[in-house]
Amino acid sequence: MQTMQLVIFKLNDQEYGLDIFNVREIGPYRQPTQIPNSPDYIEGILNLRGDIIPIINLKKRFNVQEGNLSEKTRIIVINSGQKMMGIIADEASEVLTMDIDQIDSVWDMTGIINRRFISGIGKRSENENMLIILNIEAIVTENAAIAV
Repeated sequence: MQTMQLVIFKLNDQEYGLDIFNVREIGPYRQPTQIPNSPDYIEGILNLRGDIIPIINLKKRFNVQEGNLSEKTRIIVINSGQKMMGIIADEASEVLTMDIDQIDSVWDMTGIINRRFISGIGKRSENENMLIILNIEAIVTENAAIAV
């Protein structure tokens, strides 16, 4: 049986998953330096041990309700090939190993949801909660032009 390891994080009360192979590190929130004339979902840039990376606010990007920052707020540094960026999460809760058969593909609901950033929907076996598995390649590629 094939499995996938996911880093689970929350935006508001919704759980999201990222393939662990695309996660470089998870750290506490730091205030990014703002960039003039950048899209509103780009919070700014951070210097991560010599690498300048853009910081993406997924709540703004996904048009979900924004909340306040807390001591649980994290920056998850993701990479794909040579591209790297940080995303802001309300909290990063765990690493979960999920059987591939627990992950459903995203069906075509054009006009109802924008699914370009979603690679699947994971079903947790111990409860009925679902998590949205993000397509990191789409997020990195779409935002690569903003990277400095």
